[in-house]
Amino acid sequence: MASSHTSPAPRARRHPMRAGLLALGLALAGCSVFEAPPVQRGNRADPELISQLTPGVQTKTDVRALLGSPSATGTFDDQEWYYISSITRIRPAQNPGVEQQRVVAMQFDDQGVLRNIRELGPKDMKDVPVVERTTPVPGSERTWLQALFGNIGRVGAGGLTAQDQGPGGGPGR
Repeated sequence: MASSHTSPAPRARRHPMRAGLLALGLALAGCSVFEAPPVQRGNRADPELISQLTPGVQTKTDVRALLGSPSATGTFDDQEWYYISSITRIRPAQNPGVEQQRVVAMQFDDQGVLRNIRELGPKDMKDVPVVERTTPVPGSERTWLQALFGNIGRVGAGGLTAQDQGPGGGPGR
């Protein structure tokens, strides 16, 4: 005698939409848990250390001893030092995002004595757009005919001889 008792279907089969929503919710929740830590970049000029500097008193040697080497110096005037720092955070599938940026400029006189300290803000910075084009190199572009027939005649019927081979064993021409 056959039993008419049937086993109940598993919950996942009875409610496939619930299982899918649960999996999606767990996946999205996992994305928010792992946030990239902030990364300190550059030479951070600590405001407390900068407050110890007095224009007209300290020299380049004193500033370097207190703050370290500058991030950059003036392109045409090495009497101007820049301490540049930023805090960035990695963003998924993008370049690092700058959360905070600080630029401190210091000017020195010809004797190397500190003249001026100023902090540069966003109004002092110029946004330089990235140029997407590339410079063509003459002779690097071949037509499809040159690509198709370019090697005809380079190799004789007998193939390469030892004198035709270059240093790596390839064609020497």
